[in-house]
Amino acid sequence: MTDTDRPFDAAKQATDQMKAAGERMQAAGTQMTEQGSQLGLTILSQAESNTQEAFKAMRAAAQARDLNEVMKIQSDYMREQGSRSMSQAREVGEMIAQFGRSAIGQMTGRD
Repeated sequence: MTDTDRPFDAAKQATDQMKAAGERMQAAGTQMTEQGSQLGLTILSQAESNTQEAFKAMRAAAQARDLNEVMKIQSDYMREQGSRSMSQAREVGEMIAQFGRSAIGQMTGRD
């Protein structure tokens, strides 16, 4: 290799590295789109479940015999919904964290 070839080799190496980085970023972008769809479906499923539970509690309250029973139904629903909300938030948070780790891994080539 001559001294005149070194700049060309360095330029080719830099070009190859930039191309590889671009390909990794494109793959990460595609994966993020897919994961975004998955996240959206999870949130939609959670909302559907929450709505079903709310209507179930309303039906039970409508059939209650007295105010004490209504209060118990409402209290049970609120407690269960609080627990559901915490679980759902944890699930979404874990998904987002996993998506982030995956995207960083792909962009850095460590997936």
